[in-house]
Amino acid sequence: MSVVVDFRILWRFPGFRKLLLVRLLSQFTDGVFQVGLATYVVFSPEQQTSPEDIAAAMAVLLLPYSLLGPFAGALLDRWRRRQVLLYGNLLRGALAAATCLLVLGSVPRWQFYLSALCVTAINRFILAGLSAALPRVVDRERLVIANSLSPTAGTIAATAGGASAFGLSYLARTEVSSDALALMAAAVLYLLAGLAALRMGRDLLGPAPSEMSKETLSALAATARGLIAGLRHLNRHRTAARVLLAVAMMRFCYGALLVTVLMLARYAWADGRLEGDGMALLGVAVGLSGAGFFAAAVVTPWAVQRLGRLGWFAWCAGSAAVLVPALGLSFRPLPVLVAAFILGLVTQGAKIVTDTVVQSVIDDAYRGRVFSVYDMLFNVAFVGAAGLAALMLPPDGRSAALVLTVSVIYAAVTVAMTRFHRIPPDVSVT
Repeated sequence: MSVVVDFRILWRFPGFRKLLLVRLLSQFTDGVFQVGLATYVVFSPEQQTSPEDIAAAMAVLLLPYSLLGPFAGALLDRWRRRQVLLYGNLLRGALAAATCLLVLGSVPRWQFYLSALCVTAINRFILAGLSAALPRVVDRERLVIANSLSPTAGTIAATAGGASAFGLSYLARTEVSSDALALMAAAVLYLLAGLAALRMGRDLLGPAPSEMSKETLSALAATARGLIAGLRHLNRHRTAARVLLAVAMMRFCYGALLVTVLMLARYAWADGRLEGDGMALLGVAVGLSGAGFFAAAVVTPWAVQRLGRLGWFAWCAGSAAVLVPALGLSFRPLPVLVAAFILGLVTQGAKIVTDTVVQSVIDDAYRGRVFSVYDMLFNVAFVGAAGLAALMLPPDGRSAALVLTVSVIYAAVTVAMTRFHRIPPDVSVT
């Protein structure tokens, strides 16, 4: 009930309402575009999808976040944020339309990836601009509430957009242009998101002209130095460093298994048929994994109270080590769907612990830089997992070797976290 009350309070701020509309439209469209990209790569009837194609698609979706994320703020300090939201979304709409035309034109795959990469790269600036603008539309007393509710609403919108794209691709599939439907819808929605930014004044979101940075190269160099300083500070706080490495390995395992499920849905479960149930089962798997993420948010506070932070982390990794081969080696839909829920729960449970440890251990002056390192590590691990899966997976996705490799990694994380759980925090800092 308190969430409803908090939201009603925020809704009284006109600037917040307008900014939230832009966020919801932008992130809803992100979900549509990303699923449109994924369904084209995985389920396109005119080409034989391989694990290498999926790895390339994941790189397109995630590497811009990893490589551009830390530097987005330095560039945003030179531009009016309202203009970033306006022109960024309009440009994404044009690029999404171009991506759609490339799909219809059956051009070489690299051209499609280049266009999609540009769309996802711009997204890093949009999200950073939305977060940086919040203090300009709510007062200081409500800023924490706004930072909690606004990104959460955006995540829900992105999930809804992805579900809508899955439904559109599955229900309206034709032999001619069905793969382009979600991408064209994304182009229109990005245009609407850009136009929604016009409801705000040009200078509403800042920065003020007197505050705008003029030295772009200096700002970028300072950001790079900040990342190095964050790594050095992290090295002095071994508990946080260990947990970051462990959660990266958990993310690596999740990414490898996701590619496995994608290939199973494309070939093994659908039996190579366009009208098969593979896409529907993939949508169910993604939904169950998301339900596991939500369950982790409910269960983790209770579990941490009883097991401790690293104890709960170890329990999450240990559960995955046992259940992944038990459920996954059959490669049948029902056990794999159960595994999808469990993996969502344990992966998000480990991430919640990691977020808490970093927030608690790292000094405030370095926290932002360490979280930037965290974000890069998290996404690079996911892309690296896709690369491993590309090397190990056969076309139908049935690879006992990959499943067992992932289980061994989970077991190693379990042993490490169990050991670290018995060590007082940061005793070996010096």
